[in-house]
Amino acid sequence: MVAVTRPLAQSIAEAANPQGWLAQLSDRYPPDAMLRLKAALAWAAECYGDQRLPDIGELIFPHSVASAAIVADLRLDADAVIAALLFATPDYLKDAAAEIEKRFGKEVATLVDGVSRVRQIRQLTVSAVHKPQEAAAQIESIRKMLLAMVEDMRVVLIKLAWRTQTMHVLGQAPDEVQRRIAEETLDFFAPLANRLGVWQIKWELEDLGFRYQHPDIYKKIAKLLDERRIDRQQFIDDVIGKLRIELGAAGVEHASLMGRPKHIYSIYKKMQKKKLDFSELYDIRAVRVLVDDVKDCYTVLGIVHNLWQPIPGEFDDYIANPKGNFYRSLHTAVIGPNDKALEVQIRTFEMHEHAEFGVAAHWRYKEGGKGDSKYEEKIAWLRQLLDWKSDVVGEGELADAFKAELFDDTIYVLTPAGRVIALPKDSTPVDFAYHLHTDLGHRCRGAKVDGAIVPLSTSLKNGQRVEILSAKEGGPSLDWLHQGYVKSHRAAQKIRYWIRQQNLDVAIEAGRTLYDKEASRVGRTQAKQEDVAHRIGFKTVDEMLAALGQGELTLRALAESLTFEDKPHAPEEPVHPDDVIRRARADQRGEGILIEGVDKLMTLLAKCCKPVPPDAVCGFVTKGRGISIHRSDCPTLKRLAIEAPERLIKADWGATQAGGVFSTDILVEAQDRTSLLRDLSDVMSREKINVTAVNTLSRDTLARMRFTVEIQRVDDLPRIFTRLNEVPGVLRVIRL
Repeated sequence: MVAVTRPLAQSIAEAANPQGWLAQLSDRYPPDAMLRLKAALAWAAECYGDQRLPDIGELIFPHSVASAAIVADLRLDADAVIAALLFATPDYLKDAAAEIEKRFGKEVATLVDGVSRVRQIRQLTVSAVHKPQEAAAQIESIRKMLLAMVEDMRVVLIKLAWRTQTMHVLGQAPDEVQRRIAEETLDFFAPLANRLGVWQIKWELEDLGFRYQHPDIYKKIAKLLDERRIDRQQFIDDVIGKLRIELGAAGVEHASLMGRPKHIYSIYKKMQKKKLDFSELYDIRAVRVLVDDVKDCYTVLGIVHNLWQPIPGEFDDYIANPKGNFYRSLHTAVIGPNDKALEVQIRTFEMHEHAEFGVAAHWRYKEGGKGDSKYEEKIAWLRQLLDWKSDVVGEGELADAFKAELFDDTIYVLTPAGRVIALPKDSTPVDFAYHLHTDLGHRCRGAKVDGAIVPLSTSLKNGQRVEILSAKEGGPSLDWLHQGYVKSHRAAQKIRYWIRQQNLDVAIEAGRTLYDKEASRVGRTQAKQEDVAHRIGFKTVDEMLAALGQGELTLRALAESLTFEDKPHAPEEPVHPDDVIRRARADQRGEGILIEGVDKLMTLLAKCCKPVPPDAVCGFVTKGRGISIHRSDCPTLKRLAIEAPERLIKADWGATQAGGVFSTDILVEAQDRTSLLRDLSDVMSREKINVTAVNTLSRDTLARMRFTVEIQRVDDLPRIFTRLNEVPGVLRVIRL
């Protein structure tokens, strides 16, 4: 994680003497970079003069120096430190961008411009939230929008540094300003720092924000702690020193020890979440030990329990019993030095890597809510990038890495009221309109982007404000689907549905004709249409007839439903009147099947139910095609058992089917979305399942996908179903 090597207060204090602070940077940056930093410091002082920050009243120049000191302690390059110094120059200098580029290069000018745009995005957190229940979703969208819009992640770190310095001087602002900025810090900036793993800044923002938002509770918890933070830190240092000596004596040489006193805001949140009293918290002081292997984990645990008395009921072995997100670690609480409670976490370096960057990532645990796996993968990559070592990654390489476009598959645009809307990349105003409301999409006739009228085929970009010009009535055009007006699957689906609905009467009549013909062909003209529709999955008869008339429902599927009438069922185990005389084996095409009393018969697996070992099966003697093998619960077999019971014959699987493959059908029902079929296919591929056929049917927002797959045994299906059910949007997976 991004580590600040010393307390931020120390960096800020040193920045009070700008020249002295600058001199201390000579061991971090090369001579040419130091010359540029010196020039930037002098120019910042000239530009800012006696200007003060609005609302707070602090002089801007010392504020910028303190912010730059925090950026330097984040081990960012000289360009980022210079950009932090010049953060606010566009507010006080005409043509600041051109002047910055002339003096310090395009890289610095781009960073300053990026920070200015972040300031504009920040305003949305105040102006765009209208309903309390929408606040969390809005702020989360703005955080995602910010990460998608910035072209360089150093911009975000610079802004976080500035906000940290603002919180340190917030006490001189009016009470109303304190509360407003504190709320924004806790809602927006602290979670952003947490997400990126900038721990020291996160803790500072949380504690300072909490101090101004709830001063009485803050003072109460601070008093309960009964010691200064510096004393708590000394306690941690003493514990680590003692543990390090004991680990060395026990032969655990390669170990990393780290600790932190729990911060006031974190204590408050835990007391709220778990409804605990302060006296019930045992992790106010905590140490983490990282070792090479699991054996060493338990060795360390023994050392800890030998040094200090364990607290009953406070030991958790998440190595033997991992959490649901595969988090693994040993947690214990002990009565440490001076009779103070101490939490100790012990894990391997590999477990720690998984906890920080994998599915157990701490930022999602802290923020809560339902996760987006693809987004979290990008955050994990970014956190790994930020967890660099300066002696491994050069400044130039690091700067280039920060410009990686991780979040370019989604764009974030604004409604006229300022609400953030997430859309697929290259979405158009039509996509935007359909996202807001289906009826608005239907009536969309034009659009304004940032106040200017644009064609409906215009590709939208991050941060643009979009206004839809609509007619009082009307509908979409079929051309929208074929001329690039629509990029999102959601909008395309709604347009197709609308077009289908306009010809609904025609489709229903066509479907009725097809239904009558098929019902007559299979001899089921008396079947109740409602029952037939429900068996296929339609709510009403008209929906079924419309789908049939529009070609979305096949005659084969209709026939299968028609022939499954409410008639007496065949016995679960049809019995042939003859006694068992002997059994004959069939080949792998069928047939690894044992047929009672007959040898060398041709057998075929029935296509209607596609039996797979070890399904209970039964044979049916056909005319000229040998014996068809059905599952015992096959609807077709039950009908045949009534019509021709004398042609049923017992069958069972032989031993020769091992290693063979058998076809079977599975049905996946899911919320329709872009890339759904691809995601399902990826699962099949990872499970090494061969898909021989796919049939899809989408109605409104529901997708029904029928896959014909090849497997060896029915026992393979639960594993496959579990993996398919993990795909976002999947509602149900069944075998047909």
